[in-house]
Amino acid sequence: ADFWILLHHNLPSYKLLPPIIFYYLFITNPLLSKTSHIEQEQYQYIKTKNMTKNKKEVNIETRKGSTMDEWPEPIVRVQSLAESNLSSLPDRYIKPASQRPTTIEEAPAATNIPIIDLEGLFLEDGSPDEAIMAQISEACREWGFFQVLNHGVRPELMDAARENWREFFHLPVNEKETHRNSPKTYEGYGSRLGVEKGAILDWSDYYFLHLLPPHLKDFNKWPSFPPTIREVIDEYGKEVVNLCGRIMKVLSLNLGLKEEKFQDAFGGENIGACLRVNYYPKCPRPELALGLSSHSDPGGMTILLPDDQVFGLQVRKNDMWITVKPHPHAFIVNIGDQIQILSNSAYKSVEHRVIVNSEKERVSLAFFYNPKSDIPIQPLQELVSTHNPPLYPPMTFDQYRLFIRTQGPQGKSHVESHVSPR
Repeated sequence: ADFWILLHHNLPSYKLLPPIIFYYLFITNPLLSKTSHIEQEQYQYIKTKNMTKNKKEVNIETRKGSTMDEWPEPIVRVQSLAESNLSSLPDRYIKPASQRPTTIEEAPAATNIPIIDLEGLFLEDGSPDEAIMAQISEACREWGFFQVLNHGVRPELMDAARENWREFFHLPVNEKETHRNSPKTYEGYGSRLGVEKGAILDWSDYYFLHLLPPHLKDFNKWPSFPPTIREVIDEYGKEVVNLCGRIMKVLSLNLGLKEEKFQDAFGGENIGACLRVNYYPKCPRPELALGLSSHSDPGGMTILLPDDQVFGLQVRKNDMWITVKPHPHAFIVNIGDQIQILSNSAYKSVEHRVIVNSEKERVSLAFFYNPKSDIPIQPLQELVSTHNPPLYPPMTFDQYRLFIRTQGPQGKSHVESHVSPR
């Protein structure tokens, strides 16, 4: 018989829950009944059928639902607040005491994530360099984060991408507002993640756009000023996609798989790619706020172009926060939840956050390399056995990120709630 499983959306931190509980969040949360599918004006609900001790068959049904075209509250631009010379922080941006930057021990200043030189990664005969592969393997298993040098993207293109976006964020407010976004797709100029009414907000604005698949790439939704921004971002996106493809091969080979295995699981050439440009204004009370709340990235892999003049990204390891020190013209690579799921947790998506400061603004570009939205993602068959059963049931990326975008950043609780019982 069919049945529904109930769960309140405030999951206890880091609990390992039966997998179908995660699915039910799509219908128990009242916000979801008003949230559109990321690419279709419908929402999905999932129910379990023929559940046995060893197997859970999941049927996915869709039905028309109403869309949420507007945010639940008026949007206030953080940049405008910062430029109004505030002496105190508005209550909406003051984090609970347990989430503030000063409440958890930080690692020694010299600590940093691994830095890996990719020069010579693939030799003349096409085979990968085993020493570089080993460094990437350790970084993905132990850190979930690493910096890469000699990655193939031209330094001048990286600088142009960052500076074009910095110039955009310094346009007059009314010009930026012509690109304002909605929770329907998040595309455009925004200032909040998640649609919970009354939520404590992050101290940042952003711009979100699609690069892949081609039918979602809409230049009309991209800024037209500065004059070079569309051309620069288009070229930048193509170069970063190439870099992601190279890293995906290494991720497969390091698990004893054929080099195309991870890419094929993502949909081959039909992958998704999007860009979120983050703008973190100066903050009057940085010890009370966060530029981006603690979370793991829901997608496949993130390639971050940081602001190499101002530190802000922090990675959590061994219950300490490590402030990442960007190497000039390096990218920061991090594993997302979808690769953790595909690898059956051999590779880790890791909790991270962004701190702000009172003296300098920051601009960073987060490039998300994601699976095709409607392909079920689950542990690869080659990586599971009776002694190492699959940790996660199938779920499409559309289903996964629908919940993420409604709830906003919440540490590692999203992916951990998706874990199967051992």
